[in-house]
Amino acid sequence: MPIRVLGCSGSIAAGCRTTAFLLDDDILIDAGTGVGDLTLDELARIDHILLSHSHLDHVLGMPLLADSVMRCRSAERPPITVHALPATLDTLRLHIFNGAIWPDFTRLPTTDQPILRLQAFQTGEVLQLGARRIEVLPALHTVPAVGFAVLGDRGSWVFTGDTAPNPALWQRLASLQVASLVIETAFGNDEAQLAGVSRHLHPAALGRELQQLQQGAEVYITHIKPGDLDAVMV
Repeated sequence: MPIRVLGCSGSIAAGCRTTAFLLDDDILIDAGTGVGDLTLDELARIDHILLSHSHLDHVLGMPLLADSVMRCRSAERPPITVHALPATLDTLRLHIFNGAIWPDFTRLPTTDQPILRLQAFQTGEVLQLGARRIEVLPALHTVPAVGFAVLGDRGSWVFTGDTAPNPALWQRLASLQVASLVIETAFGNDEAQLAGVSRHLHPAALGRELQQLQQGAEVYITHIKPGDLDAVMV
């Protein structure tokens, strides 16, 4: 399961791009500013976008992607399917694809052949996208949110999404063979209170969470804000 990290930062600065992962060459997992590093041909190959939640650092690239590829995808191809929780899709309709912030690409270039199609999922659902099976995992954030597990015979690639300490996640992961875990840590320990209010992790909380992880899994820390690397990687 080739997975390319397009962005893994908590915000932007030179060399820092927000969350986006490319699975194979046709599935985006989140659509932050890292999407902008793809060529036009690479953008045009994307058929599915999976969103963990509605916050801007995870969706910002999607409206621009739709505009970029509208003219270079053949009319015979189906729309790009945006998979997300119902609440996330409602937020996109109300606040992004509303004609004021951005055109409604679920109705463009025509209502019969739009460039985007919104498809709801639920936590616990397993999506079958071609040969790929992707499970929707629970997350705890300030808005409805999820993580994802790309299931594989040799172990699963797990992305927590944005989350506070989350017992339900570890209950599920206990029965999965986790090969790689991508887990957020957005604040240093000196900002533990802010991490709690914003429902993110800090290093001390991360350490407690990782005590529940099976041995042998590779762990990657994501969502570190520019300038905070030393504060998080203590």
